[in-house]
Amino acid sequence: MSEITAAMVKELREKTGAGMMDCKKALAETNGDMEAAIDWLRAKGIAKADKKSGRTAAEGLVGIASAGTSAVVVEVNSETDFVARNDAFQDLVRGVASVALSTDGSVDAIGAATYPATGKSVSDSIKDAIATIGENMTLRRAAKLSVEDGVVATYVHNAAADGLGKLGVLVALKSTGNKDALAAIGRQVAMHVAATNPLAVRAEEVDAAVAERERNVFIEQSRASGKPDAIIEKMVEGRMRKFFEEVALLSQAFVINPDLTVAAAIKEAEKEVGAPIEVTGMVRLLLGEGVEKEETDFAAEVAAAVKH
Repeated sequence: MSEITAAMVKELREKTGAGMMDCKKALAETNGDMEAAIDWLRAKGIAKADKKSGRTAAEGLVGIASAGTSAVVVEVNSETDFVARNDAFQDLVRGVASVALSTDGSVDAIGAATYPATGKSVSDSIKDAIATIGENMTLRRAAKLSVEDGVVATYVHNAAADGLGKLGVLVALKSTGNKDALAAIGRQVAMHVAATNPLAVRAEEVDAAVAERERNVFIEQSRASGKPDAIIEKMVEGRMRKFFEEVALLSQAFVINPDLTVAAAIKEAEKEVGAPIEVTGMVRLLLGEGVEKEETDFAAEVAAAVKH
């Protein structure tokens, strides 16, 4: 059996909000497997699913660029928020996003592309900026969406400057209708995506492993009721239907008009657009998502420095 360390218990507590003893027991029951321990706590009703994502601590900016029927979103990280407010860094992120439009949207392709301001590759230009600005930076993530006919709507939340912020969203809408009206509903849907963070556009597109994990948690929770297996199966199916409704974009209640689902709101918009609308893709990049930065006690650092 794996040794359960205090650091592991602390990490699980931070991720779930559960008590120390519950965290220790969960790790013991799952042989130290952090993800399994989170699920164990959830099954016991001790932790919530949304606690898992935890803190996001990386600094920098998310940048968006669009042209015609394509748009890209990039995440360029820096060490401090101070640098993210630097004009030179903002110009860099804006430039990287612009270059990304001419690529397939992958980090490798963007890094290898030529950065017009320097004549060098994007990767080398970022290295030069590191030397100039004096702080480490990295092009961490990027994505591109395109449609043959329609629009790729964009939205930046917590904008630091035009096209730059902490959260960027792309939503691709395929339609032969009026592009201005299409862009209007597209921006609203992009704002919805920013607010709700759906896992997929449609229920059938939710990652199978994620759905199976939820199902297993629901099964364990339902078994605690002591009901017969046939009843438990119906309970689980009902909870899975609700799960898909909550995490799939088109079935979610539209934040701008909660009386409608997103699918219904798009259907209503077809009257103004003058043609059918199909959502073909979405991307949501939150700055620092999934990255943990070591927290330091500033007061303790100062005290230690004084002693030396």
